[in-house]
Amino acid sequence: MSLLNAILDKMDSLHVKERRLAEYLLKHPQQAAKMTITELAAESGSSAATISRFCKTFHSHNFPDFKQKLATELVQQTSTSNQYQDVVAGNPLHDIVSGITANHLRSITDTTQVLDLNQLRLAIDALHGATRIDLYGSATSGIVAQDFFHKLIQIGKVAASFSDPHLQLTSAASLTPNDVAVGISYSGETPETIHALRSAAERGATTLSITRFGANRLAEDADIRLFTSSSEIGMRRGDMASRMAQLHVVDILFTGLVSEHFELYVPRLKRSYETVEQYITNKEERKSK
Repeated sequence: MSLLNAILDKMDSLHVKERRLAEYLLKHPQQAAKMTITELAAESGSSAATISRFCKTFHSHNFPDFKQKLATELVQQTSTSNQYQDVVAGNPLHDIVSGITANHLRSITDTTQVLDLNQLRLAIDALHGATRIDLYGSATSGIVAQDFFHKLIQIGKVAASFSDPHLQLTSAASLTPNDVAVGISYSGETPETIHALRSAAERGATTLSITRFGANRLAEDADIRLFTSSSEIGMRRGDMASRMAQLHVVDILFTGLVSEHFELYVPRLKRSYETVEQYITNKEERKSK
């Protein structure tokens, strides 16, 4: 449950009144989803202003929007089979296959629920109009950035992917207001990615973040914010479900970009494919001689 997990994750950093509200929501989510803002304020010992501020902290436009997201999550929360499965010793291979499959499907489903179509629209428009696109990510997020880079160059976009923090900052320093910088971090708290995105913003570039759902520094610094599921917990999975969620967002961005500007990008995509195919064919012919 992405929303409630995000609230639990940020509990310690909330102000006293917001923490009291968060505690009530975590204990009584079903009841809260049916209340008016006035009723929730009375039951939780907070105020309408605190609730409105709280909703915006967790990326909801207002209280009705927050309630809708909460209600959607509660409908999905039914059985333990919907929980992410961690790595356990001696697990039968059949159970491993089914468990990892379930994790990936759950991650994609949860991420779809927290995606904001308005933010997606802004992201696609920004990427299309960008003269240059920088992609920043470390570790697993760096792999996702590299995947996005491969997709973008196939359609003729000038793009570069950086995992090294020094190269991130060096590239960010040369961006212009015509460019876009994309910061990818599951936690949204990776210092190197945060610094690079801030540097890009200082140069006037449009900044886009892809992070887990909830309040985090990378999203706060970005002009456009896209979120993935924040439900994955457990140190032994190697960020598998979170990686799938990030790739899901990247695939949506790429497909949306090509679909919106089909006449421009599809010929480039075809030319890229044919060039690689011709190289492979020629290579095989040379080997056979």
